Amino acid sequence: MIAHSFDRLRQRNPFSSAGDVALWLIAALHVALLVATAFVLFSVSPARAAEPPTCTGEDLLPALQKTDPATYDKIVAEAAKTPNGKGIFWKIEKAGVQPSYLLGTMHVTDPRVLTMPESARKAAAEASTIVIESDEILDEKKAAAAMLMHPELTMFMDGSTIRDHMSAEDAEKLEKGLKTRGLALAAVARMKPWILSSFVALPACELARKAAGASFLDKHIAEDAIKAGKKVAGLETLAEQLQAMADLPVEFHLQALIETLELGDRMDDVIETMTGLYLTGDIGMTMPTLEAVAPTELGKDESAYAAFEKRIVTDRNRIMAERAAPLLAEGKIFIAVGALHLPGEHGLIELLRAQGFTVTAMN
Repeated sequence: MIAHSFDRLRQRNPFSSAGDVALWLIAALHVALLVATAFVLFSVSPARAAEPPTCTGEDLLPALQKTDPATYDKIVAEAAKTPNGKGIFWKIEKAGVQPSYLLGTMHVTDPRVLTMPESARKAAAEASTIVIESDEILDEKKAAAAMLMHPELTMFMDGSTIRDHMSAEDAEKLEKGLKTRGLALAAVARMKPWILSSFVALPACELARKAAGASFLDKHIAEDAIKAGKKVAGLETLAEQLQAMADLPVEFHLQALIETLELGDRMDDVIETMTGLYLTGDIGMTMPTLEAVAPTELGKDESAYAAFEKRIVTDRNRIMAERAAPLLAEGKIFIAVGALHLPGEHGLIELLRAQGFTVTAMN
């Protein structure tokens, strides 16, 4: 993640609601891999159309560059200050150990994202072990069990529903947003707001592909590894990922859900814009871009912002780096984790360098 950029964003506007939306959007992609599990666990399935919904999102940056070049230039300048903000594929080296590789991913099924750079595809094919965020995603039953064992992390356990925590107006917006994705609010009303946010944040076309059985990039890489007889390892458990989100105050997730609903159809554009940045390797532009293209009038306090950064970004990056170390000591490892874990002063690249590895961007 872009912790270096987070600090400057807060200094400019410590109550930036756009920053809060951006933070949650990034988290949404991290937990999007759990959406399919939620379908299995709660027996919720989107309505199947004769043809999958067409992705209609528009990359907002080209228009911004033309209509507001000053803002676009600020985004580029901000990104340039982010350590390791350019590139999604990196080589990891240390004397006496065969090289390993690190690929930043997006947890989506977009065919453009699934088409890895040729150098990354070759490195994955030659690796002895494939490492992803959680290897439990390969077993739907195991993933569902992880959620069943910890219902308090994903469900309201006090008898309340999401309607009890929202205004009637916001509940109506949520019901409408879910309906467009083939989901009935009544069927998912006991789910925590961060689970519901995953449904309304991701484009309908993305959810439809997942429901049809398409694998997102990380899972696709791991599945190919299994077919090739390779070892697959995880850096986190699904329970740990669930816990990270559940540790944040429900008020934070409710606010993020409401802000996501406020964006409405623009969410497709926001996701498409993030995808465009991923495909060009401009990961450092993600946060400043989101702040520019997804403003809202709703506000959050600085303490919630900082808590999110620590729990979802810094803490998880540190754990991933620590657990990756003994695997990297073996050599010939291919790690694939969310691209936004890579850059920044507290990103995986800098943490691996602190362990004595040389980490170099691969063009």
